[in-house]
Amino acid sequence: MLATTPYDFGRPIVALRDVEAFEQVPLSERGLPGSTYEVLARGAAIAPDQPALSFFLRADDFRDPFVWTHAELLADITRTANAFRRLGIGRNDVVAFVLPNLPETHFVIWGGEAAGIAFAINPLLEAEQISELLVTGKAKWLVTLAPFPGTDIWQKAIKAAANAPDLQGILTVSLAPYLGNSAADVPQVFDGVAVPVLSLRQETAGEPGDRLTFATPKAEDTSSYLCTGGTTGLPKIAARTHFSEVFDAWSSRSFIGDAFAPGRTIFCGLPLFHVNGQLVTGLVPWAQGAHVVMGTHQGYRGEGIISSFWEIVEHYRIVAFSGVPTVYSALLQVPVGGRDISSIRYGFCGAAPMPVELFRNFEKATGVRILEAYGLTEGACVSSVNPPEGERRIGSIGLRLPYQKMAVVRLDDSGDFTGFAGTEEVGVLAIHGPNVFAGYINPEHNKGLWLEIDGDRWLNTGDLARQDTDGYFWLTGRKKELIIRAGHNIDPKLIENAVQDHPAVQLAAAVGRPDVRAGELPVLYVQLKPETTASEADLLAHAVGRIPERAAHPKSVRILAALPITSIGKIFKPALSMLEIEDVVRKEAASVGVKLESLSVVQDARLGLLATIATEGDPRLLREKLGRYAFKAQFL
Repeated sequence: MLATTPYDFGRPIVALRDVEAFEQVPLSERGLPGSTYEVLARGAAIAPDQPALSFFLRADDFRDPFVWTHAELLADITRTANAFRRLGIGRNDVVAFVLPNLPETHFVIWGGEAAGIAFAINPLLEAEQISELLVTGKAKWLVTLAPFPGTDIWQKAIKAAANAPDLQGILTVSLAPYLGNSAADVPQVFDGVAVPVLSLRQETAGEPGDRLTFATPKAEDTSSYLCTGGTTGLPKIAARTHFSEVFDAWSSRSFIGDAFAPGRTIFCGLPLFHVNGQLVTGLVPWAQGAHVVMGTHQGYRGEGIISSFWEIVEHYRIVAFSGVPTVYSALLQVPVGGRDISSIRYGFCGAAPMPVELFRNFEKATGVRILEAYGLTEGACVSSVNPPEGERRIGSIGLRLPYQKMAVVRLDDSGDFTGFAGTEEVGVLAIHGPNVFAGYINPEHNKGLWLEIDGDRWLNTGDLARQDTDGYFWLTGRKKELIIRAGHNIDPKLIENAVQDHPAVQLAAAVGRPDVRAGELPVLYVQLKPETTASEADLLAHAVGRIPERAAHPKSVRILAALPITSIGKIFKPALSMLEIEDVVRKEAASVGVKLESLSVVQDARLGLLATIATEGDPRLLREKLGRYAFKAQFL
């Protein structure tokens, strides 16, 4: 008999038939919570006195963390929500945060969603970008890091706040208490700041922690803003509802089974301005009374985290963690040694394609099973997962979530739906379900986003995919042109615009170059105007000087006599990506002394960009080298 209680999922999902069987109970009968706050309250009631959150600021201190029980975590979130409401954050008001990974970041996320709308802003952005987001999001309060040696978050936030007309005040979070100096968290006076600057801890201290002082949000209320599709130019800010987050966390749990149960521990190393960090290593485990260990304010980037990771796993008996391919690549360089890491059930990966060789080598070296998944901010977080109890198909993004429709569709030249693709036919990936977001807050960004299918509104993800006979989805390329560097989305327009004003530049196009560690690195192709000259070095310096986002700095500039264009005059970027793949193959072949007999890169209907290679002699060394990249290669 199928379960009808919210968190009793019955038998594990191992195949598409299980997803379909699970859906025989109407979603309305599942009794899901109506808000993220209610999710946390129900989770806290499961195991109120067990650890919910452990945090250490420095990797050397991982054995001596700051710990919150589930009851204490919910109380601090409640106090934060009540403080926001007292400070004027109503249901439709925005509280933005520019914070690293701290316990207070979670208080702000979930307390902000309870009181109004929580707006996550990447602290690695420059002041001008932060300011633009604050203005576009109409932020009413900003929570950010207090001045602290070695960080520039405060300086950037204050500069950004000066140009945000809707801002009414700033709340600061000090790192001092995590360094054993709680007395240092005192009010400070900042000259030249036009709005009040208050301490978050002091503002929340007097608030009740056992109840909200206002009505809880409704399922359809906007819960959060997150940036997506690049963060510069006209920012794309996605508006999500409470139920989109609640549903996604709940439905994702249907695949995971009892891994996120009371007493089980999950590691959080991804940033909390990202949906994966918030939901997969936050809301999902806390909904079940599980324990989250948050390692340093910089997550995986924190000094000593990667080198100490297996010790941390052994100490806390970590059962799962989430990372991007670069994290897995870095961990592969750290021997497990004699550490007992048998507690780990899964490592989740979904921000970028996982190179096949990295997948196999990591599992072989560590014994950790990797679950490849797919998701996007516009779909709350997760849309498909390889079933942990079923067949995990390397390179696939798995099966769709229950109650969320996911399909490969055919579109005409105008971008309109013309039909569903057949089995193994490549088309555009589309999703429809309770997890799909409300839309971008700028209506201009919603143009071409939605597909009308049988009277329902589907999200055009912009990704190209195919579905096999067993229901597994496979990405074959990206119709949208984002460059994904170590899980960081880079809008190529940012790079192209930075060089377009150069007097010698006629056309410019940025694409991703395959990279073993980062997945992709941005490179810039340029076509010069007739009778002009410019060096690649000069163009690179020109571009870098105009790009505030450091991750978007191109690694190189290549000048072509003519950029490839389509029949309607658009730059054909896949041809440039092919050039980059060819260059990678040639350099890797030279590095291992393999002579190429022939090399071609084509757009394969099923596999996306495919390198076809013939070598003189044994190709095994080159095959092993190329297996570390996300693009596909076949040897003749």
